[in-house]
Amino acid sequence: MPVLVNIRSLAACRDEGGQDAIHPIPQAAMAWRGTDIAWVGPAAHLPDEYRSEERIDAKGGLVVPGLIDCHTHLAFAGWRADEIEARIRGRTYLDIATEGGGIVRTVAATRLAGSESLIDRCAHWLGGAARLAVTTVEAKTGYGLDRDTEVRLLDVYEALRHTQPVRLVSTLLAAHVVPPEYQRRREQYVEMVCSDLIPAVARRGLARFCDVFVEESAFTAGEARTILLRAREHGLGAKLHADQFTDGGGAALAAELGAVSADHLECVSTAGVARLASARTVAVTLPLASLYLGRPAAPARSLIAAGVRVAVATDFNPGTAPTFHLPLAMLLAATMLRMTPAEVLKAVTLHAAQAIGEASNLGSLEPGKRADFAIIDAPDVSHWIYHFAPDSCVATYIGGVRV
Repeated sequence: MPVLVNIRSLAACRDEGGQDAIHPIPQAAMAWRGTDIAWVGPAAHLPDEYRSEERIDAKGGLVVPGLIDCHTHLAFAGWRADEIEARIRGRTYLDIATEGGGIVRTVAATRLAGSESLIDRCAHWLGGAARLAVTTVEAKTGYGLDRDTEVRLLDVYEALRHTQPVRLVSTLLAAHVVPPEYQRRREQYVEMVCSDLIPAVARRGLARFCDVFVEESAFTAGEARTILLRAREHGLGAKLHADQFTDGGGAALAAELGAVSADHLECVSTAGVARLASARTVAVTLPLASLYLGRPAAPARSLIAAGVRVAVATDFNPGTAPTFHLPLAMLLAATMLRMTPAEVLKAVTLHAAQAIGEASNLGSLEPGKRADFAIIDAPDVSHWIYHFAPDSCVATYIGGVRV
């Protein structure tokens, strides 16, 4: 039973308390048995039964729960670097989409890509994320937009579960946008997703959640309700891309359906914030997308003040957030969303775990939970986020094993 010692500070990030309650333990120790944590507390109180066990030296570092990136579009082919210049020159996200760029462009490339090449790309990115202290990633589809390719992307995620250590939670996002071949018959696409794709995915247990992008350029709230209710019938939880460019009622719909999360929320209304708070739906903020799009970020301070649990994720995708660097998103959450470092840490640990339905297993350092954690070369959380450095994470453990 390994025992981690010489920890300057350990942030337990338990559920009790508010957004900024990270429960630091100075001069801490932690023991784990197999894949699960057995004991956490001050090193001076280490039980006798652990004193003769193997010791691992944290070298005076900060220990945090493994970070959870609870919103990514992991599997895709190609990049869209030219679109950042187009936006700099005045084109909007919707302009680019209307002209055949954006999501539809990535869909065309992804449909042509082989599964092995997609697995290799994803494995490379997940390895990079693990070196940044990330231990769990939510991975959406959404770049297939036909039955076979959407299922194939979920099969890619299944393969990755057996070939690399980072934990994956899969989400079906067939309702990302209406694909070109269905533009004049969108109701048939919704019917295909509901009657064919969702049942096929559910039968094989390929996804935990179903997500819908509610926006002028994507799906209406009514279409999203239809899709998510059908997904619920087949045992899939609900997530929504909500209120990113307009207040389209996505937050209210997420609350109505008891969605586990509402993501983006840059344009959420005051009423939408209140609905999220009453429904206990997690608000997943995505500051990297705001940075790349040059748009105002989600109103994290209003969400927190209303009692909404706020998470932070990368939105990793080839167009509007082309990086898996969750610590960079954490820095932006502090500087753009005006979240304190403690609030940010809770947002990428326990609240991120709640946003993917994994809070009973992940997101905090407590006995009985998975031994997913990272050792950070920093004296405390504030210094870690303030002093942005490429090599702050010195070790990442998943299930008690260094990766």
